[in-house]
Amino acid sequence: MMIGNTVLLLAAIAGAIILLSILLTLVPVALWISALAAGVKISIFTLVGMRLRRVIPSRIVNPLIKASKAGLGLSINQLESHYLAGGNVDRVVNALIAAHRANIELTFERAAAIDLAGRDVLEAVQMSVNPKVIETPFIAGVAMNGIEVKAKARITVRANIDRLVGGAGEETIVARVGEGIVSTIGSSEHHKKVLENPDMISQTVLNKGLDSGTAFEILSIDIADVDIGKNIGAELQTEQAEADKNIAQAKAEERRAMAVAKEQEMKARVEEMRAKVVEAEAAVPLAMGEALRSGNIGVMDYLNIKNLSADTDMREAISGLGEKKNDQKQD
Repeated sequence: MMIGNTVLLLAAIAGAIILLSILLTLVPVALWISALAAGVKISIFTLVGMRLRRVIPSRIVNPLIKASKAGLGLSINQLESHYLAGGNVDRVVNALIAAHRANIELTFERAAAIDLAGRDVLEAVQMSVNPKVIETPFIAGVAMNGIEVKAKARITVRANIDRLVGGAGEETIVARVGEGIVSTIGSSEHHKKVLENPDMISQTVLNKGLDSGTAFEILSIDIADVDIGKNIGAELQTEQAEADKNIAQAKAEERRAMAVAKEQEMKARVEEMRAKVVEAEAAVPLAMGEALRSGNIGVMDYLNIKNLSADTDMREAISGLGEKKNDQKQD
């Protein structure tokens, strides 16, 4: 009997321990005691309900304690709903505390919306208090005289809480400032004006309202460095002259080719005419023979034609010899 009672007692103790561990798992008693000690009234059944809704109680209670100590009137339902929506409750509460200390108007709904939009709401509040400096790379522009000018700017921006949801980011600010720098340099008649007055760039760019539609407010644009680049105008003129030279050479080559083609055509025509003359000369003896056979001319007529031809050749030879003598005398 004693053994049986001992077994029952041990079983009861083990069951009590298991039941107590389950109870402590479902009911975060330590967290509940911490909340009561901090003056935050929260029901133990609310904590059990969080467990059942698969909400980590510490992710809700600890930020609620911080908010209560900071004097923020937040409810546990607000924090739990933001947690269930996938937000970072602790970061939102820290941002609200920072905004409250800096006298920046920021409601929980707006802070939760900024956090759910994927932006760091705490960093935004900190940037509203302590502005951020964005440094651009060297941005090149070409003045009217063709000289390239490179400028680097430092942009001081402050987060605009009202436009943080849906507003453009830092990349847009840098792109707009770069566009303004290029436009200002391009409108300068001489690159020396830009070197003498670099603040002209910042003033012109700042007056364009480049922070419109962005999540930031531009406080100042300062030109950190200005440098001279290439002589773009001279390079363009050189390239244009080279292109004109190539065009002129191509046209000259075209004219030469046309002249050569025309010369070849004239030679072909001369050869064709020579061939016709040779053909005609070859037909003369045949015609003479036919005339003799048909009796159209006699033998004496044929001899007279031969004498006339010989006399003509002799005269041409004599005239050619005389021309050669005259040429030798002139030499």
